[in-house]
Amino acid sequence: MQYRTLGRSNRRVSILGFGCMRLPILKDAGNATNFFERQMAIDEEKALEMIDYAIEQGINYFDSAYLYHGGKSEVVLGKAMKNRREKVILATKSPLRMIETRDDFDRIMDEQLERLGTDYLDFYMLHGVNRQAWYKGKELGVLDFLDTIKKDGRAKYVGFSFHDDVRIFKEIIEAYDWTICQIQYNFFDEHYQAGKEGLRYAASKGIGMVIMEPLRGGRLTEKIPEEVQRIWDSTKQGWSPAEWGLRWVWNHPEVSVVLSGMSTIAQLKENIRIAKKVTPNSMSPEETEIISKVAAAYRQVLKLDCTGCAYCMPCPYEVNIPVIFSLYNDYFMFKDLNICRIMYNVLMAPEQIASNCVECGECEEKCPQKIEIMETLKEAHDLFYHEGMAGH
Repeated sequence: MQYRTLGRSNRRVSILGFGCMRLPILKDAGNATNFFERQMAIDEEKALEMIDYAIEQGINYFDSAYLYHGGKSEVVLGKAMKNRREKVILATKSPLRMIETRDDFDRIMDEQLERLGTDYLDFYMLHGVNRQAWYKGKELGVLDFLDTIKKDGRAKYVGFSFHDDVRIFKEIIEAYDWTICQIQYNFFDEHYQAGKEGLRYAASKGIGMVIMEPLRGGRLTEKIPEEVQRIWDSTKQGWSPAEWGLRWVWNHPEVSVVLSGMSTIAQLKENIRIAKKVTPNSMSPEETEIISKVAAAYRQVLKLDCTGCAYCMPCPYEVNIPVIFSLYNDYFMFKDLNICRIMYNVLMAPEQIASNCVECGECEEKCPQKIEIMETLKEAHDLFYHEGMAGH
């Protein structure tokens, strides 16, 4: 396994991190009554086997969150870390959107420490920070909380994971002495949310960069459009789509850790194999051109010509138009309705979903692409809204 230094922490971390959001699920979990019950039905035997193998192969960075697998991810990870806490680097996240008082920060963190069976965390992050969550957190005293947990030793270092545009990303970067941040980054999302601009900006400040969704939750490796598959088939390297995608992310010298949410031992072994031989700036111009062609081919099947410019924002009723349209395009590219519904009903704040649109028309006046935004928001809501998921 290869290692890189994670920002100013000077911690040497495996370039492949184990993301504990997609642990293996019991086969009979399909009998569960809803999505959340299925997610809580972790196959502990397989999950512990995978974590054991990962540690044996040199993976030392493990990432979880309060909400993953309905809270069971941290519990299973805690069992796996028993008697070898000092061998691993543990990172987990505070569910910022669930916080209502200053005391909630401490209460939830103490619950997480108990789940994980430890009295400290190597890295503690604010989870899924966007503009609304950031301003809310500041009002509730989040910066004081971060100072406190570093001082009392519950967390060695602090950071945040991020889902919004690069402008608010830079504002957050400048607001505190962060050690790490976690962003979505892959060859399709090179300029999405924080994107390459945010990656380079944060890294230039000495912040350790952790990458999530390097393969878009596996969607860049599954149900591949014919136009894309033809490009992969024409290459001589013999790499799988997963290898192409991971190599592209690791090619960036600003990246310290790439998180992979692995659900099978086969995925784990493939990712370890790739991680053993990649180095920054090692892709040839011809190889990066292939990646550019693949990204362009994916964009050819976009439903909407939305560039994510966010000129339509802010919406006076807080509807997050760019994120909804990104999910709408994702559905038509990758045909994974369940993932889009999770993102829409679970990970988006209730005030951001399309049903809050009152059709004032302000967004359509600003849109440089002249998209029929109001009508498309209705279509997206009809497609994605799921009462059983909403509000979780």
